[in-house]
Amino acid sequence: MFEKINIKIILFLALVMGFSLSVFSDGFIVIPRPHHPRPAHPFSAFPLEVEYHNVQVKIKDQIATTFIDQVFYNPTSRRLEGYYLFPVPKNAVIKKFTMFVNGEEMTAELLDAKKARRIYQDIVRQQRDPALLEYSDTGVFKVRIFPIEPYSKKRIKISYHEFLSKDNNTVEYLYPLNTEKFSAKPLRNVSVNIELISKEELKNIYCPTHQTEIIRKGKKRALIGYEEKNIKPDIDFKLYFTTGDSKVGFSLLSYKKRGEDGYFLLSLNPSMNVDNKEIVNKDVAFVLDVSGSMAGEKLEQAKRALLFCVENLNKGDRFEIVRFSTEAETLFGNLTPSDKKNRLKARKFIKELRAIGGTNIDEALGIALKQETRRGRPYIIIFLTDGKPTIGETSETALIRKLKKKNLTGTRVFTFGIGNEINTHLLDKITEVTRAYRSYVSPQEDIEVKVSNFFTKVQSPVLTDIKLKFGKNIKALKMYPVELPDLFKGSTLSVFGRYQGSGETRIVLEGKLGDDIKHLVFNVSPGFKSISSLDREKNDFIPLLWAARRIGYLLDQVRLHGKSNELIQEITELARTYGILTPYTSYLIVEDEKSRVSRREIRPVDQVLAPAAGDNEFEKRSKEEFNSIHKKSGSRSVRVSEELQQLNRAANFAQTRQGQSRLGFIDKDGKARNVYQQVKNIQGRAMYQNDRYWVDSLIQGRTFKKTIRIQFGSHEYFELLSNKPETAQFLALGQNVRFVLKDSLFEIYE
Repeated sequence: MFEKINIKIILFLALVMGFSLSVFSDGFIVIPRPHHPRPAHPFSAFPLEVEYHNVQVKIKDQIATTFIDQVFYNPTSRRLEGYYLFPVPKNAVIKKFTMFVNGEEMTAELLDAKKARRIYQDIVRQQRDPALLEYSDTGVFKVRIFPIEPYSKKRIKISYHEFLSKDNNTVEYLYPLNTEKFSAKPLRNVSVNIELISKEELKNIYCPTHQTEIIRKGKKRALIGYEEKNIKPDIDFKLYFTTGDSKVGFSLLSYKKRGEDGYFLLSLNPSMNVDNKEIVNKDVAFVLDVSGSMAGEKLEQAKRALLFCVENLNKGDRFEIVRFSTEAETLFGNLTPSDKKNRLKARKFIKELRAIGGTNIDEALGIALKQETRRGRPYIIIFLTDGKPTIGETSETALIRKLKKKNLTGTRVFTFGIGNEINTHLLDKITEVTRAYRSYVSPQEDIEVKVSNFFTKVQSPVLTDIKLKFGKNIKALKMYPVELPDLFKGSTLSVFGRYQGSGETRIVLEGKLGDDIKHLVFNVSPGFKSISSLDREKNDFIPLLWAARRIGYLLDQVRLHGKSNELIQEITELARTYGILTPYTSYLIVEDEKSRVSRREIRPVDQVLAPAAGDNEFEKRSKEEFNSIHKKSGSRSVRVSEELQQLNRAANFAQTRQGQSRLGFIDKDGKARNVYQQVKNIQGRAMYQNDRYWVDSLIQGRTFKKTIRIQFGSHEYFELLSNKPETAQFLALGQNVRFVLKDSLFEIYE
C-alpha cells in the first residue's frame, strides 16, 4: 500500500542522496541515487524506458476527463524505489485525480506550485540539469512507487477531471505530452484520442501542435485522433474548439508582445447544418489529359476519379468534360445540368476514353475557359495532366499570359500533376494566377483517392469571393493565404496574419451567396491584446505557423518568378528567427552566417546552425536542395512544389518541418544528428544549440543596454527564476544559455 511521505523527507533524500530521473509519459519518476560516484550523464544511472503511452479524453462542453495508460520498464538488475510526479496542466482546475499502479489504487498528494517549485529546484541543484524548471510555475501530484523490480514493467493508469478555460469563445484543452522528451528511449507507441461532445453545434476544431485526424459525428460530436510510433514527443498536445448556433463558426487567437506587432489566427467554419438552399450551385469543367503517356493504370484511375466526381455533383450544378491529347474535345459543347440523363451520357463518355497522341494544354484550357457561365455561380476547372505541353502553344510564359487574358470571370483552376514528367512551374503558375491549389500524384499514389478527396471538400460552396475587413483599433497585415479561398460546407479556413493596435474591434466577413452579397459581423472582445509576462507561452505557436506560411509564400515567389536579394534576405531572417528549418532555408542560414562570420559582423558563438555548418557534406547537400527549387520538372521539382505549398498552408507544427528527414548531419564528435534536434521554439521564437550553448535567435544584429552573466545553480540563478518566472523556459534548456529578455542579454554559464 501507499505510504505517505512527508515533503520534507523527499527534500532530505534529494539533498543527501541525489536523484536519478527517468521522465516518462506526462510525469516523471524520481529515484534516490545510492552512494557511489555520479555517472557522467544525469539520466544514465537508472534509465526507465517507456513502452507505450495511450491517452483517452472525453470532453463534454468545458469539462474534460483524461484517462492515461502507460507502461514503463526497469532495464537494470536493481530493485528501485521512486516517486512519480505529475505536473498539473497550467491553469487547469483539477476536480478529481486517481492513479493505479499495476492495478492497485494509490493515493496521490497534490502539492501547490510553491512546494512543487522547491522540489524541482532541489533536483536541479543535485542533478545539475535544469530541464524540470519549465514546470516551475505549476502544481504537481506526487506518488511513491515501490518496488520497481529488475527487468520488470510497471503499468500506470491515471484519470483526472478538469474544467477547461475559454478565451474569446474558444475553449482550450492541453495535455502535457512534452515531458516524454526525457524518456530513455523513443516510445514504441504514443496516442491521444479525444471524444468531443457539446450541447451546441461544434464549429472550429483545431490542433496546432500535432497532425491529427478529425472525424465529425453529426453537429455536436467529433472524434480527434493522434498516433505516432518510435518517437520522443517534445511539445505539449493542444486542442482548440468553438461552439455556437451561427451559420459560420468564428474563432480568434492572438499573440502580442508589448511594443511589437502582434500575430493572430482567425478560423472560419461553416455550419454542418447548412440548408441546401444556402449551398451555392456551381459550374465545373473536368479537363482530362488522355495523351499516350496516360495509357494503362494512370488512365484507369483517372477515369474512376472522374466518375466519382460526376456522381457527386449537386442537383443544381452544371458540368462539362474536356478530354485532350493532340487536340481537345468536349462531351456536351457547353455547361450542362447534372441530371440523370447527362450523368448517364458522361459515364459512357468516360468509359470509352483511350490514351493516344500528344499534349495540347493550350487548346484544352482555352475551351474550358470559353464556357458560358452564369452570374452568381462559381466556376471551377479541375485539370489533370501527366505531361508537358507538346502541341499548340508550349511556352510557359505565353500560356500563362493567354490564361490571364481569357479568364475574365475569376475562374479557379485546380491542377493535378500526375507523375514526375510534368512542368511544375507551369501548373503552379496556373493555380497562382487563378487563386486555386495544386496537387501532385506520385507514381505510388492513387489518382482516384486524391481527386475524389479534393472534390468532396469543394462539393458544396457556402460563400464565394470572400473578404475580411477589420474594424477600428486593428490594422491587419501580411495575411496568409494571400488570396482567400471560397468557404465550403464542412471545411475550415485558417488565416494567419500580423496586426497593429489592440483592444476591441469587429471583423466583417464578406462573401457571395449566389448573386447576393452577405456580411457576417463578429465582435471581438478583447481578442487583440498584449500578453502578460507570466503568460508568455500562451498561443506562442501562432508566430511559428505565421512564419511558416510567409516563408512558403516567399520561396514560391523565388521559385516561380526569380530571386532577389531582398526576398532571400527576408526568408533567411524569418527562418532563423522562428526556426523554420527546411532543406532550402537551412542552406540560406548556413551561407548567410558563414559570410557574416568571415566579415566579423557576428561572432562564431552567435551562429545558430554552427554544428551543421561544420559538416561539409551537409553544406553540399543543402546547396543542391536549394538549387532544386529552380527545376521545372522531375521528382525533385514535384517535391519542392509540394513542400512549399505545405508550408504556405501549414496549420500545425508537423507541417512546418518539411524535408526534416533530409536534414541530417555529422557533428564534430562523429555523431549522426538532425538539424531539428538543435532547435526549440520558445515564446514565439527559436533557440538553437550551438555546441555547449543554447543561443537565442534574437541575439544577432542587436545591441543590448546590458549583459547579465549568471552562473548556473548559483543563488543569483534561482533568484532570477523567482523574480522573472518567464525565464523558466529558457533556463530549462541547459546549463549554458544565452537569451534576450526585453533590452537585456542574459548569459547563463557553468
